[in-house]
Amino acid sequence: MATDLCYTLVHPDDATDQPTLQDFQHAFEKGSDEARIETMKKLLVIMVNGDPMEKLLLHVIRFVLPSKNKQLKKLLHFYWEICPKRKPDGKLKEEFILVCNALRNDLQHPNEYIRGATLRFLCKIKEADVLEPLVPSVRACLEHRHSYVRKNAVFVIGSIYKHFEMLFPDAPEVIQNFLISEADMTCRRNAFVVLCNIDQPLAVDYLTQVFSLVSTYDELLQLAVIELIRKDSKTNAANKGAYIRCVSELLSATSHSVKYEAANILIFLTSNPAAIKAAASCYIDLVVKESDNNVKLIVLDRLEDIRSKNERILDDLVMDVLRVLSSPDIDVRRKALRIAMDMVSSRNVQEVILFLKKELTKTHDQEYEKNTEYRQLLIQSIHTCAIRFSEVAANVVHVLMEFLGDSNNPSAVDVVSFVREVVEKFPELRASILERLLETFTDMKSGKVFRGALWIIGEYSNSAKEIDEAWKQIRCALGEIPLLASEQKLLDAAEADDEESTTDEAKSAVPSGTAAPRRVLADGTYATESAYTSTSSNAARLEAVKQASKPPLRALILNGDYFLGTVLATTLTKLALRYGKVVSDSSLANARKAEAMLIMTSIIRIGQSQFVAFQIDEDSYDRIMQDLRVVGSYSQDKVVDHVYLEETHAVYAKQIQAEEKRLLDSKAKDKTSVKVQVDDAIVFRQFSKKSGDDTVDEYEQDLSRATGSLDSKDDLMSKLNRIVQLTGFSDPVYAEAVVNVHQYDILMDVLIVNQTSETLQNLTVEFATLGDLKLVDRPVTHNLAPHSFLSIKAPIKVSSTETGVIFGNIVYDSHGTSEGNCVVLNDIHIDIMDYIKPATCTETQFRSMWTEFEWENKVNVNTNISDLRTYLDHIMASTNMSCLTPEKQLEGDCGFLSANMYAKSVFGEDALANLSIEKAGEGPITGHIRIRSKTQGIALSLGDKITLAQKVAL
Repeated sequence: MATDLCYTLVHPDDATDQPTLQDFQHAFEKGSDEARIETMKKLLVIMVNGDPMEKLLLHVIRFVLPSKNKQLKKLLHFYWEICPKRKPDGKLKEEFILVCNALRNDLQHPNEYIRGATLRFLCKIKEADVLEPLVPSVRACLEHRHSYVRKNAVFVIGSIYKHFEMLFPDAPEVIQNFLISEADMTCRRNAFVVLCNIDQPLAVDYLTQVFSLVSTYDELLQLAVIELIRKDSKTNAANKGAYIRCVSELLSATSHSVKYEAANILIFLTSNPAAIKAAASCYIDLVVKESDNNVKLIVLDRLEDIRSKNERILDDLVMDVLRVLSSPDIDVRRKALRIAMDMVSSRNVQEVILFLKKELTKTHDQEYEKNTEYRQLLIQSIHTCAIRFSEVAANVVHVLMEFLGDSNNPSAVDVVSFVREVVEKFPELRASILERLLETFTDMKSGKVFRGALWIIGEYSNSAKEIDEAWKQIRCALGEIPLLASEQKLLDAAEADDEESTTDEAKSAVPSGTAAPRRVLADGTYATESAYTSTSSNAARLEAVKQASKPPLRALILNGDYFLGTVLATTLTKLALRYGKVVSDSSLANARKAEAMLIMTSIIRIGQSQFVAFQIDEDSYDRIMQDLRVVGSYSQDKVVDHVYLEETHAVYAKQIQAEEKRLLDSKAKDKTSVKVQVDDAIVFRQFSKKSGDDTVDEYEQDLSRATGSLDSKDDLMSKLNRIVQLTGFSDPVYAEAVVNVHQYDILMDVLIVNQTSETLQNLTVEFATLGDLKLVDRPVTHNLAPHSFLSIKAPIKVSSTETGVIFGNIVYDSHGTSEGNCVVLNDIHIDIMDYIKPATCTETQFRSMWTEFEWENKVNVNTNISDLRTYLDHIMASTNMSCLTPEKQLEGDCGFLSANMYAKSVFGEDALANLSIEKAGEGPITGHIRIRSKTQGIALSLGDKITLAQKVAL
């Protein structure tokens, strides 16, 4: 018996009350058209849910079929689609002779809507006995005056020929003749698509005749032409030249969809550099003109793919790519800048830098969404160009140094790190950079920027003039010294002003010649002086002194930035030691040392006073004291000179060289990696789920990826390994499920087996969820025969990365019992790892997020793994997190390991982790893992995952 497929699903609003068979019959016989419409809807719902209701077929034919109501006719089409059409012996039911006659009358109806709707319905019918008497009427509809009828008639002819060729043997010729004579573009598009599907050579012959007219067609027909070119070019190389010319013309089409598909096919047809440039230009034009940000990101991904496969061919288009920066979306800008940076060469770097400098200037004049983040991206891009191409470093370093005083902390920090790298790599620029740095020194606002600037000043101020200027700017940014004495002076002055104002008020209120009065308040009463009042006024004066305007460096130290104080002390030590070497007058050198010692002592004393936000920490105290002793007891010690004046500089130079080597090794590794080994098996898409090499049709790969068939989770063995048993083997109803987790949803494929010898009626599988999970469909009732099985699918939407639980039960009625039966299902726990993907970010971004995120979960290490690096690899594999700490820093075995890890969820949530572990001798690994995220769920879920994964079988 043929299986009836349902192409249309109708879901009920309320399926609690189900009419009886007599109710249906009465409604069809006596009801109005409105009542019959409602009755047909209820009938369709019941049939879709599994009950065929075969006894109503004749009533529908007698009382509903003759109606002229258009809505009833549409419901009838749904009914004919799903009702059983054959008897148990496989022959067509006699009643369908009446149905065929009614359908033939509708195909000859004077109303074009009824004709067209009937033709659309016939596309879903797969019964030769029903279609055979309708073929002449369908053929006649090709000549109807209205395009709605003709375009649907074409599809019906294609469907009939595809499934039952003997019913319409001349369909390809009929469609071809119709295509030549048809004027309506929609009808031509439908006819062309049908001809491509039923007789591709005929479609190719037609296309070769109209190549010159393709550019004048409408969007849908042009897309159909591109699809035929894609299919035919794989087997027919003779027309490739004509295809390339045709597709090249479509690159200038008005439709964005056509331009995108044409660019895709052009790259597929040829690897000629001119064609690749034309396709890339088309992509760039699409990104600039398209308004949808998602489309922009997709097209930029395609552009990045082309660039990676055709290195250096697209470098001339870098300025066109930078046009994309006109988009206000920060994600689009970030991706465009990343692509542009890979396309920069010595030929175009000057233009790129000029454009980026203009964009950087705009961030001051205009207000964009996430303006500060965009400014930071521009600074990082200029940094990348300047380091790679020395000829532009001098042009941009002074422009970027204007941002050292930027209130946006990350941008200023990026600038100071860039300046530090340029100063080291380009010695000829040191003098001008140092001069500019000192000019902007007092404009800086951030402690991190001050630390970087002080390090540069301490390392590269070599002449007496430079040291004098540096000392002058430091003193200017620090203010009056000693710090404690000057702050105390301000406090004393404030107290004196208060006392003077109080005395003046008292004198003006009392006649001369009287005794010293008590204070009189505004209401005429005497004031009572107390220790509390005195303390409160002192605290207010102290707070006023703290809040007073101060030089930037002084303000940061008073606010508790003692790390900056230690950097300042080290810088002063370097300047004092170097000054003693470059001047011949020992008195000048001693004066510098004495002043340096005074400033360091001032920092320590102010850090222990009441004028700071909090007291100085021990580490900062020890570091400043060390610098103080070095300056105070220095006597031409070569070891001290080597440590302070040479070693720190040499370490930074070595660090830059190591970073350059790491980047070069990474690029070399990418280039030398073999994507396809010589002994790899040949991949057939029908036989294997593994993705093939570059020769596989990318369109087919995209289609397979969209349907999930490239996912390893879809193969049979993977499904067998992921079966979850929901009930016991001894339960009357056995159930098991395969949980398929896609990007934003979960699809549960549940198998239900009736293990009894009775029919289970009204069987319903009811699911409920915990967490950010939501059931999409309500449960449907089924009847399950003895020892038979049933497969149902339950889709569930996921809205965040959080461990969820799915639970439920199976409810059914059995024969002979009035009460329902219930089988409770085992819980299904959704694994958070299905939503966590490895990702990378810069160290600055990691530190910024680490400071910003408020949720932290600390997990203590308790494992039987004995090797530190093995434990790190195990945690990375268990949590899908990538390690941000460079490989060089993880080499060796010192008994201690610290690493930063990062991952991103499919919902855009960030997950950060810091691993700090150590191993003493033969003892176990100790330490902890700190997890931070913006939401509580991901921090707790990752912590639970790490706790479960720590113990491994050895």
